[in-house]
Amino acid sequence: SRACGCGGVQAMSLAFDEYGRPFIIVRDQGEKTRLKGLDAQKANILAAKTVAKVLRTSLGPKGMDKMLQSPDGDVTITNDGATILDQMEVEHEIGKLLVELSQSQDYEIGDGTTGVVVMAGSLLEQAEVLLDRGIHPIRIAEGYEMASHVAKERLQEISKDFDFTKDDYESLVKTCMTTLSSKIVGRCKRKMAEMCVKAVLAVADLERRDVNLDLIKVEGRVGGHIEDTQLVHGIVIDKEISHSQMSKNIKDAKIAILTCPFEPPKPKTKHKVDIDSVEKFEALRKQEQDYFTNMVQRCKDSGANLIICQWGFDDEANHLLMHNKLPAVRWVGGVELELIAIATGGRIVPRFQELTADKLGKAGVVREVMFGTTKDRMLYIEECSNSKAVTIFVRGGNKMIIEETKRSLHDALCVARNLIRNNRIVYGGGSAEMACSLAVEEAAKQVPGVEQYAMRAFADALDAVPLALAENSGLQPISTLTAVKTRQAVEGNPYLGVDANDEGTNDMTEQGVFETLVGKQQQILLATQVVKMILKIDDCITAGEA
Repeated sequence: SRACGCGGVQAMSLAFDEYGRPFIIVRDQGEKTRLKGLDAQKANILAAKTVAKVLRTSLGPKGMDKMLQSPDGDVTITNDGATILDQMEVEHEIGKLLVELSQSQDYEIGDGTTGVVVMAGSLLEQAEVLLDRGIHPIRIAEGYEMASHVAKERLQEISKDFDFTKDDYESLVKTCMTTLSSKIVGRCKRKMAEMCVKAVLAVADLERRDVNLDLIKVEGRVGGHIEDTQLVHGIVIDKEISHSQMSKNIKDAKIAILTCPFEPPKPKTKHKVDIDSVEKFEALRKQEQDYFTNMVQRCKDSGANLIICQWGFDDEANHLLMHNKLPAVRWVGGVELELIAIATGGRIVPRFQELTADKLGKAGVVREVMFGTTKDRMLYIEECSNSKAVTIFVRGGNKMIIEETKRSLHDALCVARNLIRNNRIVYGGGSAEMACSLAVEEAAKQVPGVEQYAMRAFADALDAVPLALAENSGLQPISTLTAVKTRQAVEGNPYLGVDANDEGTNDMTEQGVFETLVGKQQQILLATQVVKMILKIDDCITAGEA
């Protein structure tokens, strides 16, 4: 019999297995699990490596996509690292740290979310070997910290300034194309990159080197090809003109932006109206009609020729607006109202009494556009007086493609914004990682202590990115990496990388593969910080479920 002996008085119960053999269950035994010392570190490293392995195949221009199904049945197809980890619902605590790592890279830089997790997983893999050798985790963490500073300085040395103006923005387009090459929109990356750069430059304040991405709205609609995606210098809203007989194309629009409803005011108190004669009913109806007529007249007197309202209005108001030749749009959301106000230079009016000519927004043309045979309609507000609000209107075959395209465009917009803030770039294709790896190996020779082992491990870990790039591109990973790295060391050219697109040259300056310097530095620093944090954990106490 499998009995469990235990000292002291404890609550016990007898149970039988499927063969009728008795065994004793001891209470409180399964309530706490505890891992200490090397076991704890090994378990944490294993969890982090498992998460990193999931993303490894999504790296680079030939990276694969992942299909994720949420508990309520929604399907997401993506190869954006932050989205994959966010939707994976990782249970392990260390796994959650890597999810937060990719999210912080996403919030700060917007791109490189897959690379940062792959790098963190590789650093932990190398640390495991050092732990087996008996090197103390704190010494490994210190060595990694020293190596990350060497790598950061090396990135600064090999980076180049990229000059651009509002008219000459080719360098920005090429960097955005590098970002988009690993996404679903890779086949039309040139057009998408140009669109993103034009959108960012339209809202950028180049003197202050600042970009407010909230002014760029990304709207999507199922139907058409990805190539039909367009940049609208204005606002696109998913609404239609409220009455079918109103004008659908308004030139030189003067827009009244209202947050008050087109209906008679309702008394705040509970009330009951007794009507006992036709005259009283007529009087009530006339008073209601006067309210509507008065509201429409105020709009007309202000000089408005288009009404955009946050609330709905009933058929009577709609009918009156149509008779007065005042096109109207109802149920427009608060965020969209703000964007319309910014773009057209109008003011949001909360009461009809406050509506005056100087509070109207101005746009060159407002038109209702119909798509395909589905009677889907949208409203385009273009040629606005203040062009600092733009919309990228995405088309695609199905909802999943549109969502993934939106995520891809968000990455490209962030890259363009980062370049306007800091216009230094490094070359991609794993060239920057290999250059840093060589620099860290060289610096390790000057370090007398145990930290030099950790620095060499850091140099090996940096090779994970070019290795994954080569592997995902169907090349021989180790032979490709060693060939390129040897050339970098012999020729002293830090711009040689993995030829993932089979262009016939390893020189990334010729291929035009760029990444932002801030993004690459952030990747190395964030990965190092998380790895140091994981290495310092030597005791994991998990409370059992009550």
